[in-house]
Amino acid sequence: MKKIITVSIVDDEADLREHIGGYLAAAGNIRCLRHYASAEEALQHLPTAKPDVILMDINLGGMDGIECVRRLTVLMPQAQVLMLTVFEDPEQIFRALSAGASGYLLKRLPPKKLLEAIEEVLAGGSPMSASIARKVVQSFKTTPARGDEAGDLSQRERSVLDGLAEGLAYKQIADQLGVSIHTVRNYIRRIYEKLHVRTRTEAVAKFLRK
Repeated sequence: MKKIITVSIVDDEADLREHIGGYLAAAGNIRCLRHYASAEEALQHLPTAKPDVILMDINLGGMDGIECVRRLTVLMPQAQVLMLTVFEDPEQIFRALSAGASGYLLKRLPPKKLLEAIEEVLAGGSPMSASIARKVVQSFKTTPARGDEAGDLSQRERSVLDGLAEGLAYKQIADQLGVSIHTVRNYIRRIYEKLHVRTRTEAVAKFLRK
C-alpha cells in the first residue's frame, strides 16, 4: 500500500483549486489538505499544516507565488514546492527555482503527469514540464561561465552532479554509482560547500556554466 501524500494548493482561482484537488484526491494515495487563495494566507497556515508537497501558482492577488516560496523556504526548509503556473518565460522560471522551488510545471500538464511529478519530487527529483526543461537547458548553454569553482570537484562529485542535472532522484544516483543514499548525501553536502551554493538548482547551474 502506497504512503499517503499530503498536498496543499496555493492559487487564487477557486474553481481551479477544486478541480486540481478533486483529481488528486481521486488518485487514492493523496490527501488534499486546506488550500489557499493568497500567499499571505498560505504563509500564515502552511508552516503548521506541513503538507508533503505544495502546488504554487505565481500570479496571485497580493504577494506573488515566487516571493511566497522564498519565505516558505525559511519557515519550512524541508518544504517541497512545485510551481504550477501558466508562465513559461525564463526569467520567471529561474526566479522560482532560485527562490527554492523544487520543480516547475505548467497548468496544462495532464493530470497523470502531475501525479507523477508529486511522487518524483518526494523521491528527490526536480520535475519540470518538457518545454520548461528545454528552456532551462537553452539558458545554461547561452549563459557565460562564472568562476571556476566546478574545477575543484572530484570525479565522483562530478558524477553525482551529472545525475542531479539529469533530474535523477538520490536513490537513482546511488544505484547508478553503486553507493548508498547516505554516501550520495555526503557528496552533495561537499558539492554545495565547494560551489558555495545552498540548493540543487544553484549547484547544477554553476556546474553547467563551468
